[in-house]
Amino acid sequence: MSLFVTGLLGQFLCAAATILACLAIPSARSRARNVVAGMFTMLLATAGCLTGIAGLTGSDKSVTLATPIDGLTAGWTAYPLGGAFTLLAGAVTLVAALYGIGYAHGAAASRTAWAALAVFVLGLQLVPASADVVSLLVAWELMAIGSTVLVLTGHAERPSVRPAGLWYAVMTHLSFLLVAAGLSVLAAGAGSTSFVAIAHASLPDSTASLGFVLAVLGFATKAGAVPLHVWLPRAHPEAPSHVSALMSAAMVKMGIFGVLLLTTWLLTAGPAWWALVVLALGVPSAIYGILQASVASDLKRLLAYSTSENVGLILIAVAVAMLTADSRPGVSATALAAALLLTVSHAAFKTTLFLGAGSILHATGERDLDRMGGLAVRMPLTTAALGVGCLAAAALPVTSGFVAEWALLQTLIHADAGTDRLTTALLPLLMGVVALTAGLALLTFTKAFGIATLARPRTRAVEAATEVSPTMRLAMLVAAVAVLAVGLLPGPVLRLFARVLPAGVAGAGAGSATAETTTGLTLPGVAALLDPGSLTLLSLVLTAPIVLVTLALARRAPRQHVELGWGCGGVRTSPRMQYTATSYAEPLVRVFDDALSPSRDVTVSHAEESRYTVRAMAYSQQLVDIVEVRVYAPVVRALSRLGDAARAVQNGSIHRYLGFSFIALLLVLVGVLR
Repeated sequence: MSLFVTGLLGQFLCAAATILACLAIPSARSRARNVVAGMFTMLLATAGCLTGIAGLTGSDKSVTLATPIDGLTAGWTAYPLGGAFTLLAGAVTLVAALYGIGYAHGAAASRTAWAALAVFVLGLQLVPASADVVSLLVAWELMAIGSTVLVLTGHAERPSVRPAGLWYAVMTHLSFLLVAAGLSVLAAGAGSTSFVAIAHASLPDSTASLGFVLAVLGFATKAGAVPLHVWLPRAHPEAPSHVSALMSAAMVKMGIFGVLLLTTWLLTAGPAWWALVVLALGVPSAIYGILQASVASDLKRLLAYSTSENVGLILIAVAVAMLTADSRPGVSATALAAALLLTVSHAAFKTTLFLGAGSILHATGERDLDRMGGLAVRMPLTTAALGVGCLAAAALPVTSGFVAEWALLQTLIHADAGTDRLTTALLPLLMGVVALTAGLALLTFTKAFGIATLARPRTRAVEAATEVSPTMRLAMLVAAVAVLAVGLLPGPVLRLFARVLPAGVAGAGAGSATAETTTGLTLPGVAALLDPGSLTLLSLVLTAPIVLVTLALARRAPRQHVELGWGCGGVRTSPRMQYTATSYAEPLVRVFDDALSPSRDVTVSHAEESRYTVRAMAYSQQLVDIVEVRVYAPVVRALSRLGDAARAVQNGSIHRYLGFSFIALLLVLVGVLR
């Protein structure tokens, strides 16, 4: 039995074992259920990793099953692109399941939650292994159903969960319908549901374009690209934190997988405007996502909007690869390499950040940054992991985020020579977009880390916080190490995924995108070299003397605590005197006032003795998602009015219902007779 078949069979068996274990363990024994179900889920993730490795190593294996419909089959196959994303999903699941053993409590530790997690993970890992339209859609729906149940886990505890679950359910099934419609158009044109047949078919331009647009919109909805992102900032904060990590780091990547499936395999030769469609989704996602993240005070909502930003950067890289595929194959391969690095990097640091946010929520019960502070002393390991994740999200050395964005910038800088006028005109704009997002990301995650972990605690719950359980700490540590590993060893990481780069685009295959260096990253397609190891060594050499001198001076002049009347603003500092997340982002809100459209209110309370004497003053500011308010809210209101009007048909009259049935039968007969 091949490695691919073994991994595939192991996934089904482990998913079934997880569900059976959840049913067998009594409801009262939640701790035992966490351990057993968590271990089986880790085995399910391990089987997914084996399946992914089989695809990446070029295993030419496939499994095909017959369906009740004649001529229609469903199956799974090992190929590099699918293997890369299956391995990614399995690795993230492995860490998230380990974290869930210690984190899951209440409704998140129920039988339903763990069983839904098994279904979710199974669908998540089967999507990229699919060999045809039918198997992909079935796995896609498994992923959608399992994740919807998990988002609704806390519906009995928090009233905000139900509307979030409703938004997620609607948008995830809109994604399914669009993907199904797009792939069905391609399958009908090719005369087969097999991806191999679709890739080799000579499709008419209109058929290929229609299928491409529909499928890309469906995949972009799942990826959380603007303006199809409205589910993401609602669902991520309400789901259990280990599920949020899975959704952001792995499930969103299935949307990216779908876009790459179309552009690098099924429809490789398309017109330039296809790339503009991808770019039209990527640029707004990058800018709007990080702008909303920079002003958010809910930590998990901030991370959700940051996901939209990173998805936008990945889509920009894919669009550049499409634009330069014919004129600059080396640049195109480098752009795809950048897209892969961005994907892997985001999976690593967003797992770290969501697990860190979950640990803070578990220890303090808080998601609001304005109510945090001082956690560096109380939760040192969580703070360290959160710091590593924030460094990567801000694209600072020596993390995975820096390496990935460096590769993207190198692609944009070197892509102008020998390209068409459209690409040449777009490249400066795209470089500006990446630069703007990098600056806003630095501000965003400086705020997130500084406000949450430094200064003084703002509430008693935060002041009483302690470090989380060992399994949670181990999971965060593994994720943080992965962030640093990708940042320090980008060469081996990219070589692992080099088979994903198609030879038809890369000219000489993966070798055009990455050279055989020991640890650093070489991009021959754009003549660029990055050696993070040397950068790290240079940084240590430059900073070590400063640190040593500072320590020596500190020992000579030990710190003394002097109680003064005023105290220079430090001795008697109240947490109310510190910056909050809201105040930190206030200048940015004013700069982007038109884009954010905040609503502000100042409440002044006067003394009873005199209305000229102010007793208290309160300032409040509310920020909403303007895309949701201005685009989706009118649509929802129109559909609601249509639903109210349709109720007139349902008046309870059996005669009217029989009349409707008779008219429907007549229409069917007319259609058949014609």
